[in-house]
Amino acid sequence: MRLLHTMLRITDLERSLSFYTEVMGMALLRRRDYPGGRFTLAFLGYGKEADTAVIELTHNWDTSSYDLGTAYGHIAIGVDDIVGTCEAIRSKGGKVVREPGPMSEGGTVIAFVEDPDGYKLELIQLASRAHAT
Repeated sequence: MRLLHTMLRITDLERSLSFYTEVMGMALLRRRDYPGGRFTLAFLGYGKEADTAVIELTHNWDTSSYDLGTAYGHIAIGVDDIVGTCEAIRSKGGKVVREPGPMSEGGTVIAFVEDPDGYKLELIQLASRAHAT
């Protein structure tokens, strides 16, 4: 068994595709419209679906907002250079909502980014560069 994807319901497909591809650097792996069901699915990630888990964006054509709920936490993404990644995200219009720094309970360096629908993405400094930050 392996994790395949995480699905997020989004309100503006093109805005979200732009965020995940241009700001977060993911590739659009596939996209399909379902006119009968009035929705579109788009799959994005940092590698092939056969090799890594991806994000599925679901755009229900007739829904303009969602309640994110209190149970949702975040999607974690490992990065080699957390400071540089946050600077790049910010320069492309992304919203960094927690600057890079150590967790309050431990030494792991993290930051948080928010997507256009308010979903949080946690950036985690990978161990190979943790000593540099």
